[in-house]
Amino acid sequence: MKKFALIGAAGYIAPRHMKAIKDIGSELIAAYDPYDGVGIIDSFFPNASFFTEFERFDRHIDKLRRSGQKIDFVSICSPNYLHDAHIRFALKNDCDVICEKPLVLNPWNIESLIEIEKETNRKVNTILQLRLHPSIIALREKVLKDISSNKVYDLKLKYITSRGKWYHQSWKGDVSKSGGIATNIGVHFFDMLTWIFGDVLQNEIKNISSETAEGFLRLKNANIDWMLSIDENMIPAEIRAVGKKTFRTLTVEGEEIEFSEGFTDLHTKSYEQIISGNGFGLSDCLSAIKIVSEIRN
Repeated sequence: MKKFALIGAAGYIAPRHMKAIKDIGSELIAAYDPYDGVGIIDSFFPNASFFTEFERFDRHIDKLRRSGQKIDFVSICSPNYLHDAHIRFALKNDCDVICEKPLVLNPWNIESLIEIEKETNRKVNTILQLRLHPSIIALREKVLKDISSNKVYDLKLKYITSRGKWYHQSWKGDVSKSGGIATNIGVHFFDMLTWIFGDVLQNEIKNISSETAEGFLRLKNANIDWMLSIDENMIPAEIRAVGKKTFRTLTVEGEEIEFSEGFTDLHTKSYEQIISGNGFGLSDCLSAIKIVSEIRN
């Protein structure tokens, strides 16, 4: 049984990490968040120590390490701009890391983390859940069969996930903290696309605002028109009419790839892969981080 600590226990994605830790038969020993509305912990690990001050959390993790009860993994679900610092904290406390997307905001952050990884002999794993989605795996296998013929696919990606006015008042609405729309809601799609279709040859931005981003991406084996948005009005009327707040569509050569379902257990699958030594590491996410950094800058 592995021992976990969690940074960012009050966020939207934290319960998926708690569930994954429980699903793999491990234990959450300690959690930290400056916001104390974390009753969700009771559903998974009611005996976990909880801290609202990072200094006390830091002291607790250090105390466990010195007493021979070292934490094995630190799971990081904090705001995007803090990931880099929290990863460093975990590595320097002799822990492996599981970090939510985006791993960091800038590609040069990855380079320095690679050095610390070597110094500490610890591993940074990131959640790239789309790589574990059955429909995406099937698409990649199909494309890999065609790559020998130098085929270039035409793709259209559209992802709209509506957010209310709160979004712009939170850290997610601050580009310096979240990285903006493309980073916050799109980085895992860009990872998926480069994982399937190869290296980036061209990254063109057509339109970008606080709510919507559109662009064109030329990869080694694909030309991709993409659009990301948090504006509910961008969702097709027939989808809104049935009360749905999210719309995903990916067409390859005019054929739609269905991957709207099957997301709920992908964090558990990610944890299973990580525990078995097959997690996605720092170098795996570099291409997507470069793409969103260029979009932002």
